[in-house]
Amino acid sequence: MRETITFVLNNRIEQVSNLPGDTTLLNWLRQRRRLTGSKEGCGEGDCGACTVVVARREAGGEMRWHPVNACIQFMGMLEGASVTTIEGIAPQGDGAPDLHPCQQVMVDHHGSQCGFCTPGFVMSLFAAWCNGDGLAADEIDTTLAGNLCRCTGYRPIVEAAAALTVRAIPPAYETSRRRREAELMDKIAHDETVVLGDGRRRFIAPAQKEAFAQAYAGSPGATIVAGATDVGLWVTKQNRHLPDMIWTGRVAGFDKVAKSGVHWRVGPAVTHAAAMTALAEGRPDLAEVMRRFGSVQVRASGTVCGNIANGSPIGDLPPMLIALAAEVELSGVASNRQMPLQDFFIDYGKQDRQEGEFVSAILVPRAPAPQFRAYKISKRFDQDISAVMGAFNLSVSNGRITDARIAFGGMAATPKRAAMAEAALIGSQLELASFTAAAAALAEDFTPITDMRASADYRRQVAANLMLKYGMDLTGTPVPRLTGSGGDLAPGQLRETV
Repeated sequence: MRETITFVLNNRIEQVSNLPGDTTLLNWLRQRRRLTGSKEGCGEGDCGACTVVVARREAGGEMRWHPVNACIQFMGMLEGASVTTIEGIAPQGDGAPDLHPCQQVMVDHHGSQCGFCTPGFVMSLFAAWCNGDGLAADEIDTTLAGNLCRCTGYRPIVEAAAALTVRAIPPAYETSRRRREAELMDKIAHDETVVLGDGRRRFIAPAQKEAFAQAYAGSPGATIVAGATDVGLWVTKQNRHLPDMIWTGRVAGFDKVAKSGVHWRVGPAVTHAAAMTALAEGRPDLAEVMRRFGSVQVRASGTVCGNIANGSPIGDLPPMLIALAAEVELSGVASNRQMPLQDFFIDYGKQDRQEGEFVSAILVPRAPAPQFRAYKISKRFDQDISAVMGAFNLSVSNGRITDARIAFGGMAATPKRAAMAEAALIGSQLELASFTAAAAALAEDFTPITDMRASADYRRQVAANLMLKYGMDLTGTPVPRLTGSGGDLAPGQLRETV
């Protein structure tokens, strides 16, 4: 076991020890290394001003550069990785330009005024530039969705991104930088458990599944950390101190998405970015919702299993996976069991997880789901928590509905199936009248609450309307023009204009 974390910072090896386990990368960069180009704006992974780039080797050994919110990235999560900050991208070597291309285009297109957000934008562009993707005209908005600017406006920044040339062959100075980066990462690689702490707060990063299970069994009150996109806020926003954290991200095999019989098996450290391609195959709605509920930075860190284990009633992924009949696998030192995902959620903040157990996999059926649809309703289109999230999946034979799986988020204390609405659909003809009946039945399934995101009445009306939207989509019924406000229409009732 090692009590020092080792990583690469701006192409130099760094070793850090005797540090509280819940220290964030942003605080360490600014306070300990005086690398102040990375800024703190929101402290919760929304604004992108703190964006740095973390490079890791993918499953096939290829390098991948990820933009990461340093404000909610714990230091222990950097073991074996390479971190590049805005201070580290300046080209080196004879004949190299003074500014990196990602910086130069921002100058050329007047993409900066006060400059506070600019380093974060540049680093998001740098990650896309290194990876050779994300800079096409239809990709730029997604690439930059995790970075906010208050003064310049986005047009010149988007123009700067569009002007950035992604070369198939990088310039010599970049080839040299990447070669050294990979060599240093290979030099520091090892398979020992790493513990970073100061005697009061520890961050434990096991390298093997058995060591992970033993560590959790020995500290059942420890916080399991995956991407820290939620746990990070416990520290930065709630000012909590976490005595023990155990990280999934370094465990061998935990980062794999693999075919397992009729399922995709998604390991505990598989990020949303890594899972999207497999899970969204033939299910474009799932990919679009995953794109919307987190920026590139969040999807690069946050994990599928962490999202499920978090148990949020307003999470977007659980309703979709429930509608797809996913299962959850739970493991401990000497235990392993599976259950339908819908049964994992017991009550608000409570899941069916025994002491010492952790979410060791999510099993998602690989079978096509042509009737699957998912609809996210939120105040802000991108990167916002849902007011209502609806996921729908039917089986149809000879024009008759033979099975139905419908799940909602934001409508109850847990992600929950709509049993009465499903019963109203099963056995019915595939026609709009069947969905109208199912929309009315939702009133028996849910008693939503009023909170800062939506009123109970709004949620009831929206859920019913989503059911009708689904029916119109499957039956090809044109969407009518509506009259009246939400207050004078019963849930599921549409009034067509003349």
